[in-house]
Amino acid sequence: MRAAAKPRRNTGGEEGLSKLSITFGGYQGPGSVHTRGAEVFGRELSERLGGEVSFNLDDNITLSRGAKAADLLDLTETGELTMCYFASSYLARRVPEVGVLDLPFLIDFRIKAYAALDGDLGRILKNKFAENTGFRVLGFWDNGFRHFTNGAHPIHSPADCRGLKLRSMNSELHQKSFRRLGFEPLFVDVADLVSAARSGEIDAQENPLTNNYRFGLHKFHPYITLSGHLFGTALLLCNKAAFDGWDGDVQNAVRQAADAATTAQRQFAAAEDEEMMALLRADGVEPLVLTDAERQEFKDAVQPVVDEARSQLGEELFGKL
Repeated sequence: MRAAAKPRRNTGGEEGLSKLSITFGGYQGPGSVHTRGAEVFGRELSERLGGEVSFNLDDNITLSRGAKAADLLDLTETGELTMCYFASSYLARRVPEVGVLDLPFLIDFRIKAYAALDGDLGRILKNKFAENTGFRVLGFWDNGFRHFTNGAHPIHSPADCRGLKLRSMNSELHQKSFRRLGFEPLFVDVADLVSAARSGEIDAQENPLTNNYRFGLHKFHPYITLSGHLFGTALLLCNKAAFDGWDGDVQNAVRQAADAATTAQRQFAAAEDEEMMALLRADGVEPLVLTDAERQEFKDAVQPVVDEARSQLGEELFGKL
């Protein structure tokens, strides 16, 4: 891994010195809650550092660079990008502790997740990332409650999942859980998700409502079950070498801007759930609400995965959630 060059602050326009330059990468494009969060970060940072910072947002590298969404991680860790957001699940192999966020049906309410991530659990995870990766985690963004969708039939129980090819993120814990439900999980990068749904390469997928609507997935998968099986967390990541090379006042400004952006992004995400429900219904899609008994059947099916992870990660970590 090559370290990022350490940017120097503009000390008054002296020739040969450049202002602090931050390039932020994303994959969802205009209008998404993540892009809007990144825009808040840029505005907040500019307010704090003024002309000393140049903030550049590449909101969708799958279009601007023809890259895969997952390339954001390598681009940021090597320093080609300064910052990005990305689902925590993709880094669980390197930071096993973050896997606690990949276990199904542990989080029912956003406020519970926020309290843990802004408290002891978040501090533990930030330290683990600094120790084991080339990233610094500056915030935990709301990646939405994830729900099952498919193009075959309504899903009321694990029996309805049997044999369906389900697009999954590249997460072993996710895939273990989905197999327990009867799905056949298949990793597909988000850049290829829509084409996979359109072509029938996948029969089902799971995503927050905002992605289901904004990606147009409901056109191919009109059966949406409000399973809320996972609460997604997107990490706000910064290249560690770059961050550690900045002056203390720059680091403080970046942290403060990240905190403001995290608060705003979470508000965007919560509000968008209601908006997406209305838009889906306007398109003739009526999401299915599980009964308590149906939801319990899903929880019972994946409990062995939760129990195994609890034994591996330890009760202390679970106690922080």
